[in-house]
Amino acid sequence: MNRIGARFARLQASGRKALVPFVTAGDPSREATVAVLHALVEAGADLLELGVPFSDPMADGPVIQRSSERALARGVDSGSVFGFVREFRRRDGDTPIVLMGYLNPVEMRGAAAYAAAARDAGVDGLLLVDLPPEEAAATRAAFEAQGLVLVQLVAPTTSDDRLRRIAAQAAGYLYYVSFAGVTGASIDDPAAVAERVGALRALSTVPVLVGFGIRDAGSAAAMARAGDGVVVGSALVQALDGATDAADAAARARAFLAPLRAALDDLNWTPRTARVAP
Repeated sequence: MNRIGARFARLQASGRKALVPFVTAGDPSREATVAVLHALVEAGADLLELGVPFSDPMADGPVIQRSSERALARGVDSGSVFGFVREFRRRDGDTPIVLMGYLNPVEMRGAAAYAAAARDAGVDGLLLVDLPPEEAAATRAAFEAQGLVLVQLVAPTTSDDRLRRIAAQAAGYLYYVSFAGVTGASIDDPAAVAERVGALRALSTVPVLVGFGIRDAGSAAAMARAGDGVVVGSALVQALDGATDAADAAARARAFLAPLRAALDDLNWTPRTARVAP
């Protein structure tokens, strides 16, 4: 069991919902990245998703697109991202880190080489938005050989048959995209999301987290009731935009995340079954 499995086992044992913030590596600055990661943990993050900047982030809305463009303009690449993780690990050896991005940087290095570099830096898993599960076998094998988890996405448009196949091969956690669109928009039908997430949880042996449309404490609590936790990205990235230095960025990160942590901790929840990621 790697750090992801250990963290979710601990959360489930205590009946707590997972809070997973996303930030783009290198934004609001290279110097602020690690300080922001530590601040998010201090404010109650259970797992960190670190975005790998990419020139064509098709699943991302304008807020994360612009953050990726700014990071690329600062020269942030996969090597830089591994460096940020390595620096983070000097103080924090427990908090899981999942890199979220696209397949191209992995293919450029080769899956085996990328996985080895990620493992050496202290990464626990990867979420590749544009890697269909039907084409993921070789990449997954390369990651698993290094003890890394390949996290998969499920969308509202995923067919029932495909849903069952994805759930059967899921590792770490499943990321449920709450609506068919890009990051940064709002959730129009929370009841429909809750129904879909409930069906997915019934099939899945790993936790199900809800992402896209989580903007504040209220939306985080609403979606956490349906799933095992939530992922928040665009609203946090927007809150960090314009930070003057690393200290300011860290303060903004704490101020943003703390109310979401409090809202999730106010939920009364008893886990129905144990879901432990491999």
